Amino acid sequence: MAKIRILKPGLLSTLQDMGRVGFQKFGMPVSGAMDTNALQIANLLVGNAPGEACIEATLMGPEIECLADGEMAVSGAMTDVFINQQAIDRHVNHQLRKGDVISFGPVRRGCRLYIAFAGGFDVPCVMGSKSTYLRGKLGGYKGRVLQQGDEIKLGAVTQYKKRRLMNDGPRLPNPVNNIRIIAAAESKAFTFNGIEKFLNEIYTVSAQSDRMGYRLTGPPVKHLQGADILSAGIANGSIQVPAHGEPIIMLADRQTIGGYTKIANVISIDLPLLGQLKAGDEIRFVEVRLDEAHQLMQEQKRYINSAVKTID
Repeated sequence: MAKIRILKPGLLSTLQDMGRVGFQKFGMPVSGAMDTNALQIANLLVGNAPGEACIEATLMGPEIECLADGEMAVSGAMTDVFINQQAIDRHVNHQLRKGDVISFGPVRRGCRLYIAFAGGFDVPCVMGSKSTYLRGKLGGYKGRVLQQGDEIKLGAVTQYKKRRLMNDGPRLPNPVNNIRIIAAAESKAFTFNGIEKFLNEIYTVSAQSDRMGYRLTGPPVKHLQGADILSAGIANGSIQVPAHGEPIIMLADRQTIGGYTKIANVISIDLPLLGQLKAGDEIRFVEVRLDEAHQLMQEQKRYINSAVKTID
């Protein structure tokens, strides 16, 4: 059976797929890829189902040795990719031979890259997902980050066909990033001035940010009375505002419920871009209508479905 060996793990590398859906009512977070567009494109390039698990690497890619022939592709953050120290293209699938070593340069734009291998990863599904949930020490490879010396089995490989990304790659950060939102039901808990600041000022992703959520620094958003509410469910992209007034965007590893007022929710199409932000990146919130958010979500599905083409 094909395997890969981790020679260097990078800063934070885990196995992630589209997430552990359907278990939040039992207190289990969804987890999954922060940039689901990049994950799906990397998988399509190697002939996998789009939601198969990939290696999600943060800021610095791992170094990987192939212990058998195979096939791989990389999407997500902008970085140089090498096989045996020879530069290769992103967004194209590449054949691998036993003994090949895959390595990466520093991330130049974005935060997370996605490394897909044909056949996917032969690791147990926990509650229907291969995603790593680090706080719960479950899923992925032994419920933890990848470490030097790990050997991970791959699934069965189909016949190699050359594939290439046919349109623009996943969105990557700009100096200031417009993040579209719809108002939350609790938006009436904030002052008019607080909402005005939230929609017109620029916020910065703080160093106190991770896969669970991004803490933002910027003008505080004032409440009419207080920040606490009865605990309620939290969706991916929910924006909570604690008593100090600085927003927190809840993301892939978020808890299932929370007791702070929510001012808005990031629309689905902008969540992958959020997953590519890092500390110091700037955000401007832009309110859109719910029907517009639905239309954009359908456009994103069409983009994924037409993204990759087999090259004769």
